[in-house]
Amino acid sequence: MNSYAAVAGALQESLNLALPPIAVCISDEVPDGVPEYDGRAPAGCLFWQEAAKGPFATRTAHHELCAIGVHTHHMANPPASYQVELGDVLKTMAGMEYVRERDVMEIPVLENETRYVIYAPLGKTPLEPTVVLLFAHSTQSLIITEAVQQVEPAVPPAMGRPACAVVPHAVRTGGAALSLGCCGARAYLDALTDDIAIWALPGDKVNQYAARIEILARANAVLGEFHSLRRSDVEAGLEPTVAESLARLED
Repeated sequence: MNSYAAVAGALQESLNLALPPIAVCISDEVPDGVPEYDGRAPAGCLFWQEAAKGPFATRTAHHELCAIGVHTHHMANPPASYQVELGDVLKTMAGMEYVRERDVMEIPVLENETRYVIYAPLGKTPLEPTVVLLFAHSTQSLIITEAVQQVEPAVPPAMGRPACAVVPHAVRTGGAALSLGCCGARAYLDALTDDIAIWALPGDKVNQYAARIEILARANAVLGEFHSLRRSDVEAGLEPTVAESLARLED
């Protein structure tokens, strides 16, 4: 897999994803030919979904309606209202005991200041991706988890609010993570339905993840059929051996 188009195709085919893999590229410059985002977004996580349509660049002004996103992505030159907005958001969340003071300190934040974030389908990314996002349901996540454990090896964390923190987490740890989203992301993203969560894969390892996912997807398909056949045989009153169930796969 020498190109991101090939990697994206392998991930799409192996996992049967509804949305293409999304490249998130942290950059100091906007590549030639990449347009700025045209519109207003209530939160930066909306860009993940919009990126499925094609590449675009964002700067702080595009993210500023979401103080939490500006915070987690350490966006450069935030507006004067940023600190007040962030304080109001955190105060409201604290009042509901949704976020405690010690929780705020544990939210992953990008270490370096971010000038631009370029979003694109992985197959059309204009830059090497900093992070690759996958919108996956539980069966797809099973395969991704198995692949991640073989690449890292480690058990990938499952993160909650805020959903955007999964990007700095992957950047700072160099490891994959699963975001279960947050109530905000689930309000803004149509693609983030009740059965979907978001995986963040470090871009410099995406080839390795894709290679293992391809193998494990094929294995899961075969083993899934194996177990389905055993279930039907046992429910029919049989007591098949493993060898007999394997032989049934060839029928």
